[in-house]
Amino acid sequence: MKKKPNLSFWQIWNMSFGFLGIQFGFALQNANVSRIFETLGAKVDDIPILWIAAPVTGLIIQPIIGHASDKTWGRFGRRRPYFMIGAILASLALLLMPNSPALWIAAGLLWMMDASINISMEPFRAFVGDMLPSEQRTAGFAMQSFFIGTGAVIASALPWVFTNWFNVSNVAAVGEKIPQSVKLSFYLGGAVFLLAVLWTVFSTKEYAPEELTEFEAEKRQSSRSVETIAVSAQSLLPGFIRRGLIWLVVGLLGSVLIQQMAWEKELYVLSFGLAAFGIILLTSAWYTRQGMVNNGFVEVITDLMNMPKTMKQLAITQFFSWFALFAMWIYTTSAVTSHIYGTTDSASALYNEGANWVGILFATYNGFAAVVAFLLPVLAKWTNRKMAHAIALVCGGMGLVSFYIVKDPHILILSMLGVGIAWASILSMPYAILTGSLPAQKMGTYMGIFNFFIVIPQILAASILGFFTKVLFSGHAIYALILGGFSLLIAAISVLFVDDVDQG
Repeated sequence: MKKKPNLSFWQIWNMSFGFLGIQFGFALQNANVSRIFETLGAKVDDIPILWIAAPVTGLIIQPIIGHASDKTWGRFGRRRPYFMIGAILASLALLLMPNSPALWIAAGLLWMMDASINISMEPFRAFVGDMLPSEQRTAGFAMQSFFIGTGAVIASALPWVFTNWFNVSNVAAVGEKIPQSVKLSFYLGGAVFLLAVLWTVFSTKEYAPEELTEFEAEKRQSSRSVETIAVSAQSLLPGFIRRGLIWLVVGLLGSVLIQQMAWEKELYVLSFGLAAFGIILLTSAWYTRQGMVNNGFVEVITDLMNMPKTMKQLAITQFFSWFALFAMWIYTTSAVTSHIYGTTDSASALYNEGANWVGILFATYNGFAAVVAFLLPVLAKWTNRKMAHAIALVCGGMGLVSFYIVKDPHILILSMLGVGIAWASILSMPYAILTGSLPAQKMGTYMGIFNFFIVIPQILAASILGFFTKVLFSGHAIYALILGGFSLLIAAISVLFVDDVDQG
């Protein structure tokens, strides 16, 4: 068996550099979109449903792109064409977002932006599995975490920097709705996104599919042929039908219950989602019964049902980790401005001061993440990858819970230290653990499927957090952050039970 060669530091740097641009897009989105929504008239309990774009587009786009990139090979390689297409579209969305004249247009542009970012981002995860040998994968994902942190530090702080360093107005001019500081931040972000991704596209050469097969000969049998897929799909046919019917009925009954109880309309996202999953399984059953298994749809659903054990275990950890992150991204601005700054008037100077400070806090946790990214492989060697991830998640959970007791906004930087440690680990350790359990020729597909356990908790958060905030939390967004903190603690416990088959 021919072994993949180790890559140099600068080769790993170049292949990961595109994540700097990708995170510029995500950081500007995470730190400013809730602010844009509120400025355009959204109520605090309406914000989660507006954010539904991010997880839904990820749920749809990532497995499609992952499966397609597994089967792509051309002039620009296997994954790189998707890097480039996504970067062009995302940069366009970043230019348009701060010029949204109405709330519905901003929500639509969020869909476009997130779909485009997902097109670029998903193949990057598989890229590490393609290019690096097992012993360098933890370092490879750590390098991605470094660029994610670095990009987010700069991007999250941009409105504050433009206001305090360059005297750019932080309040919208007469006749406009979005401050100039926010507009300029998005314009710069669009340029950086495109240029950083192009750096990776033109500086890194991919291995051809034949080389990957030769490098990982022991995994050839895991890369199933059409005949094997047919057999596997046929064996799953009863499960497709049974589970499909169950999820369809549960979703429909849930929708009826929401209607009868007059609950928040956001909950329909959850009930419709369950019904839609049931329909997907039943559609897979129909295709399989007709013998039409040689298509991407059936392959992805079959692979979903045949996930490796490690992937199933990590799904639990991912679920609680990303539920917490989504709660933080949605509600930090509202929590800080109302609980600490004491204002809910989005047009006031005090609100915008607090919103700018949230940008600094987001930059802070990403800055900590950029530094910690290089320390995590060391901690993993001293302990193991599971324990390192558990420690990091506990730090993040305590950081979010501490928002409730902090009164001085400057002290929140210490809270963000814990969040930054968790963020660095969330971006690297689960993927380092997962990659060793995946068949080489389905790396993109399984990375796309793994994204289900990132976006499903976000969809759940978007569905129920508005309801919780309005009904259970009496409009106090700070309690959503506390809920996120406890979710990270649950994730920390769950990762200790994961089977890391490729620890090294």
